[in-house]
Amino acid sequence: MKSEFQNHSDDEPFLGRVQRVLPVLSPAERRLAEFLLDFPGELGSYDAQELARLCEVSKATVSRFVRRIGFESYDKARKAVRDERETGSRLFFAHSEPEANAAALAMDMREDKDNLDWTFSKLSAADLDALSRAVISTRKVWIAGQRISHSFAQYLYWQLTKIVPEVVVFPQGGETLGEHVARIEKGDLVIAIVLRRRMAGTSRLLDAVTEAGGELALISDESMPRHSGARWHFHCRTHSEGPQFNHAAVLALCHQIVVRATLLSGREGRERLRAVDAVNEKLLQYE
Repeated sequence: MKSEFQNHSDDEPFLGRVQRVLPVLSPAERRLAEFLLDFPGELGSYDAQELARLCEVSKATVSRFVRRIGFESYDKARKAVRDERETGSRLFFAHSEPEANAAALAMDMREDKDNLDWTFSKLSAADLDALSRAVISTRKVWIAGQRISHSFAQYLYWQLTKIVPEVVVFPQGGETLGEHVARIEKGDLVIAIVLRRRMAGTSRLLDAVTEAGGELALISDESMPRHSGARWHFHCRTHSEGPQFNHAAVLALCHQIVVRATLLSGREGRERLRAVDAVNEKLLQYE
């Protein structure tokens, strides 16, 4: 069978290959293709006969399909999926069969512990304290985060704004990075959270921060090389066997920064916390 990919690069992502051929597939091949769009990792987990059973198609249909999307054999398609699982979409970790998902809770709890153990074994208490002192002594704290990293940036902001007068999260909806980086002054603290999968241009953003004179603290996943301009770089292990990265260690690290900064803020920090609570009570913000 002629491959639909004879004029395309061998580096074409697996999901892109499948989506490209959807309009020309037979009904049986389309059923297989739609299954693989939902659970692409299953091609790497099962042999051709097992995959055919899961999709209720023939083994011959599976063979025709992998040739149609540009692979010489099922084994080569399976190797490509296994390779892409390391760096591609988290869909490659989703399972279709209930028994595969039944053990997910126990597996996730084990991953939480393993990721926390790995991350905290790499942490330096002295570095955490130095960063926390910078948080409470700098003119302004800037917290940068895009995609999933923005969620953790917001968490840090929400906690630190109770003890630090000037905290900003960027970018917010509709904003550009330049609108904020242009206002960073020498000595300002910039905490950049850069978790997989990172936005294009991340390195240029970090370079721009240091060129502006900002003190750079990085919180990243374990795969990111150390940045030469960062005064602090904390690696958090986010490994997961499931369809989503595991961010338990990232949240735990953010919590440590908040707790240490709160303690180091002393009476001034406590007074700011009391003032915030007093206003919220007056405005009936709590039940």
